[in-house]
Amino acid sequence: MHDIVVIGAGPVGATLALAIAGHGLDVVALDIRAAGEKPRGDRTLALSHGSRLILERVGVWRSLAGVEGAVTPITTIDISQAGGFGMTRLDAADHGIEALGYVVSYAALQDALDAALARSDIDVRFATEATAVAGTAPHATVSSRDASTIRARLAVVADGTGTAVEGISRNRHDYGQVALIASIWLDRPPSGIAYERFTSEGPMALLPERDHFGLVWTLKPHEGDAMLALDERAFLSALSRRFGTRVTGFTRIASRRVFPLALERASPIVSTRAVVIGNAAQQLHPVAGQGFNLGLRDAWALAQSILDAVPDTLGSPAMLARYAERRSADRESGIAFTHGLIHAFGNDHAAIAWPRGLALALLDAVPPVKRAFTRAMLFGIR
Repeated sequence: MHDIVVIGAGPVGATLALAIAGHGLDVVALDIRAAGEKPRGDRTLALSHGSRLILERVGVWRSLAGVEGAVTPITTIDISQAGGFGMTRLDAADHGIEALGYVVSYAALQDALDAALARSDIDVRFATEATAVAGTAPHATVSSRDASTIRARLAVVADGTGTAVEGISRNRHDYGQVALIASIWLDRPPSGIAYERFTSEGPMALLPERDHFGLVWTLKPHEGDAMLALDERAFLSALSRRFGTRVTGFTRIASRRVFPLALERASPIVSTRAVVIGNAAQQLHPVAGQGFNLGLRDAWALAQSILDAVPDTLGSPAMLARYAERRSADRESGIAFTHGLIHAFGNDHAAIAWPRGLALALLDAVPPVKRAFTRAMLFGIR
């Protein structure tokens, strides 16, 4: 029997495994990918400064940052609403750090994590698809597609694909929206500024990526289909009208695609000898880029709970209850913050247009509030 089985060796599961590596624990990580398999295509992740610190602690940030074009710093975040007053700017210099966050290549991050796992004492088993986790008082049992089973004192589900865990359910709230994502070029290169623009139809974001921006545009499903059908010139014109004067000079677009938006959350996040983290615990709307960072904080906090546990209490109800309590404030506030932004800024009701503009203006004008807000964005709620 193993001490810990981690289901999913993607960024969150791999971060957890690396954080507990080298401490004398018998850890096995299961991943559906074949050995050496690269992610299909590439996408980007928005990492906070706090997430960078976690990746530094598990020994992968230096190699990731050394890959040409893999990391683009975000030094400033410009937040505004269309059709109304109020805006704020968050600046890394105000907090004594070089960047508030980073836009990172998913493929490059996974490569760095895979290389670190290969150097560690973690037993990574590729081409293994877990299907269910069941817990009993002495151990958890993980069933796999090939009919094999693995037993461990603690099972951690970090795959984000919905591996069933006995005693944990998943609740889904469909926003009735899609996110249109694409690469956008301007008539000038990015300068480290990310833009978050709230419109009556939903939030929009531009994230600096090397020589261009990554666009995230919230739309109704039929609007998303219509935007995909437009030619480049018509699309850029529509984007310019919707984004307003905050950013101008759109010149080229590539790689348009859409995906549906929903809030999914596990309840509870712990069960008998089992725990879910990352997307297996919560999948958030991409507004404000909180989801992945929340998942990395799950991994880091669970690693600390594992290393703090005396051997006989690993995976015990008391240990898992302490972890759940440890994550409660950050997790619930992250979900509420993201969900609340959609309702507060995702409609054009006249009754809230003025208050939300005032909130943005006050956030920009009151330094202690602005610092507290920025720290929550960088590190979560502690």
